[in-house]
Amino acid sequence: MAKIKIRAKVKNGVASVKSLIPHPMETGTRRDADGNLIPAHYIETVVCEHNGEVVMTAHWGPSVSKDPYFAFKLADAKAGDTIRISWTDNLGETAANEAILK
Repeated sequence: MAKIKIRAKVKNGVASVKSLIPHPMETGTRRDADGNLIPAHYIETVVCEHNGEVVMTAHWGPSVSKDPYFAFKLADAKAGDTIRISWTDNLGETAANEAILK
């Protein structure tokens, strides 16, 4: 899988974090050109950390779109802080990336 893209800025102590998570997010109900079911493959858990401390955990399912866009705001942030976003899917695959607040 491709790397999670993260853009993070801070203004007046509030961080605005935007991310694009490359993932097929297959529901398990679609069929390919030959009529065979495409196996389910979707993100189940997204974890967001601020300077190593978990600030949010999201539990997703198969109804989330392909390559999901994920954004949130975080209080008590300052330039130079680290934001880390990671995910785990139903097949046990994982990915993570970090960004430094500007």
